Amino acid sequence: MFTLISELIALGLFVLAVYLGKAGFGYFIALPFIYVLATTIPTLAKLVRRLHDTNHSGWWFLFGMVPLIGALYLFFLTVKEGDPGENRYGPDPKAAPLVGGVSGMGYLAPPMSHDRR
Repeated sequence: MFTLISELIALGLFVLAVYLGKAGFGYFIALPFIYVLATTIPTLAKLVRRLHDTNHSGWWFLFGMVPLIGALYLFFLTVKEGDPGENRYGPDPKAAPLVGGVSGMGYLAPPMSHDRR
């Protein structure tokens, strides 16, 4: 959803820049480029998180630089279902949440008291 909304915003800014450029405001053509630069790091973070869901290293995003084949394979990795269960990058984000306190949750975990009378 992040990518769809981001692309729609970039497209809207591009259309706005073209219309404003025709009206004599040529410097507005930088709007979509500034937006793309501002969202580069969040977009890469989203891609790496998605690659981790499929049990691939985040460095696989570099494979997208291979002409045609790399982009198609990276597209395939991003649209396929993530690996079920836990992998080396953490638990399945679609898994049912655990009920109660779980050790290892850090300071957010509720105190675990096994001595309830």
